[in-house]
Amino acid sequence: MGQAPSSPADSTTRDTALWLWPPDFIDCDITADLPDDCLAHIFQFLTAGDRKRCSLVSKRWLLVDGQNRHRLSLAAKAEILPFLPSIFTRFDSVTKLALRCDRNSFSLSDEAFAMVSTRCSNLTRVKLRGCREITDLGMESFARNCKSLKKLSCGSCDFGARGLNAVLEHCKVLEELSVKRIRGIHETAEAVKLHSSSSLRSICLKELVNGQVFESLVASRTLKKLRIIRCLGNWDKVLQVNGDGNSSLTEIHLERLQVSDFGLSAISKCRKLETLHIVKTPECSNSGLVCVVERCRLLRKLHIDGWRTKRIGDEGLMALSIHCLLLQELVLIGVDATHTSLSPIASNCKKLERLALCGSGAIGDVEMACIAEKCVALRKFCIKGCPITDVGIKALALGCPNLVKLKVKKCIVVTGDVREWLRERRRTLVVSMDGDETKGPVMVSEHGGRGLETVVEEVLTPVADGGGDAELAGAGGGGRLAMLKTKLLASKNFVAFTLRRWLQSEATGST
Repeated sequence: MGQAPSSPADSTTRDTALWLWPPDFIDCDITADLPDDCLAHIFQFLTAGDRKRCSLVSKRWLLVDGQNRHRLSLAAKAEILPFLPSIFTRFDSVTKLALRCDRNSFSLSDEAFAMVSTRCSNLTRVKLRGCREITDLGMESFARNCKSLKKLSCGSCDFGARGLNAVLEHCKVLEELSVKRIRGIHETAEAVKLHSSSSLRSICLKELVNGQVFESLVASRTLKKLRIIRCLGNWDKVLQVNGDGNSSLTEIHLERLQVSDFGLSAISKCRKLETLHIVKTPECSNSGLVCVVERCRLLRKLHIDGWRTKRIGDEGLMALSIHCLLLQELVLIGVDATHTSLSPIASNCKKLERLALCGSGAIGDVEMACIAEKCVALRKFCIKGCPITDVGIKALALGCPNLVKLKVKKCIVVTGDVREWLRERRRTLVVSMDGDETKGPVMVSEHGGRGLETVVEEVLTPVADGGGDAELAGAGGGGRLAMLKTKLLASKNFVAFTLRRWLQSEATGST
């Protein structure tokens, strides 16, 4: 009862802590006496994220870290101009450069950007974010100096079509172009023209006022990937430039666009199409989807976010089951699909491995039983916001012999009891449900006990309103972050346990 006096182990703990962290540790740079070459060698064992954080500690670490690096990321504020010569003296072999500036600061000017391009003439990848002081003139100077550029990503900048035309003219080997929130692309902007000798493979247009000026790029015969996200205006005409049947497009992503069945009809002539995302395009209907799947028979991945408009449903999906037999991944969000269409898809699409059904009031236990019976190749399944019950989940577990990952979210009728039932019935199945205490479910061993390895969640996740692809969670940063957290937590617990055992044994020995 009451507060107990401090034990010898407590004083030992404090002494150990003082020994591990000397008082002047924070104020002392223990690397000051290390030669630059030795310090640079140490940096080679760090990850990219750790090296980026280390570059913020001191200017010496920033310069030393760049000695043998090909990738450089800088805060492109105007104040950095006096340090650029010394930085690029150390960074003499940079091929990947990222310049970022916040909205409350002045970025590098055209002269500074031209100097950077002169010092780094072998750049192959460049990313610009918030560099509002760089104009078309600066982009022209940059393009003349960096003719080996293969990838350009620019966002929240003020230059326009003239600067981009200069890049397309001088950078003949440019393969990827991403343009986001460029203020110079306005209603009176000139057209962005693509030269016949171009090797452009991928285009991403996002949040542009007059993105239709890129029509020439969309019509490129070398283009493989096209992403158009939240751009204003009607896009049917732009998509129709690929309507001659000679397009090389294999991936198309349309999100929150004014595009109708006429645009989908144009897409249907892209016979090599393998991946199609139709996200929140309310004017698209079953007719347009039928037109696409009838002609694009190589389709492997299809993501549809119907936005609960009920214009895409069983009619279009039944055509999918007839013509797209190579389908491997299907994501339906806000689409009222029933067993009428899911049954033929499950029966005919024998290679279907990944399936996500989200936000549909028409998907219940009957549809779950249909999937369990006929989706033999299914490996990853996600269901969210659908009126299913424990009966449907159990049916899925009894079927689908190759299922390895199951995610059930916001299905309010499903109870927590089915989680334990699943772990007993399918011990190697990774299950993620509402109310899980950990992001990664614990793998149950064959002897009934919990193993030491934590399995990181990796299941289908639908597209959020913020944009982006509907990808497999764990393929992006979220899975890596979860894995990192798991490793850090395990290391922390192990160190704490070992330290306690050591202190206890030392205290016992001293008595």
